[in-house]
Amino acid sequence: MTSIPLAETITIEPEKIDFVSILITLAVGLLVWIVARFIILRITRRVSAGSSFFKKPHFKWVQPAIRALDHERRSQRAETIGTLLTSLVSVVVVVIVIIYVLKFMNVDVAPLLTSVGILGVAIGFGAQQLIRDFLAGIFITIEDQYGIGDVIVTSEVIGTVESVGLRITRVRAEDGAIWYLRNGEILRVGNRSQGDYVPLESPETDDNDAAKKAEEKASE
Repeated sequence: MTSIPLAETITIEPEKIDFVSILITLAVGLLVWIVARFIILRITRRVSAGSSFFKKPHFKWVQPAIRALDHERRSQRAETIGTLLTSLVSVVVVVIVIIYVLKFMNVDVAPLLTSVGILGVAIGFGAQQLIRDFLAGIFITIEDQYGIGDVIVTSEVIGTVESVGLRITRVRAEDGAIWYLRNGEILRVGNRSQGDYVPLESPETDDNDAAKKAEEKASE
């Protein structure tokens, strides 16, 4: 009579980590980041120097976006946009590399991605105003609505712009006070340094001019 074993021992070998694929992923991610940063830096320098690279016929679609940079403040604008693009590329590359590294380490990334997505939605709802300020700052920078040294008129203050950031614009008012304006809350702005602004004459000025003319006639 043959005996049937009641249970069989099952040995489960742990999955091996693919170190070669991890190293390749890190190398490719680093190479992509270096190439992207080099391209962004090269384009930024050309725009800052006033290069005619984007004036070619096949680049007509991008000319309205960079036309605002073609003046004395284009260097500052180009640097700001270059920094923004570099940060964006860095975040994208790092996130993709981390996902693939975890995958090659036999980590189930699906629940992680789901958790990150839910967390991102929650952060997005909580930081709506912050995102609005950043987006407004980006468009202010690209469109060159105003820059350092310009005299602007907003609903809150009339003064000279001292700094323009992606979130805050610092303005020195006519009375010397420093105002910090959130870019997302600047709904309407007038730039006196652009165009042909002519200050309106006040009644006191008119009275003084009339008095001076009367004195000149009397002296004659």
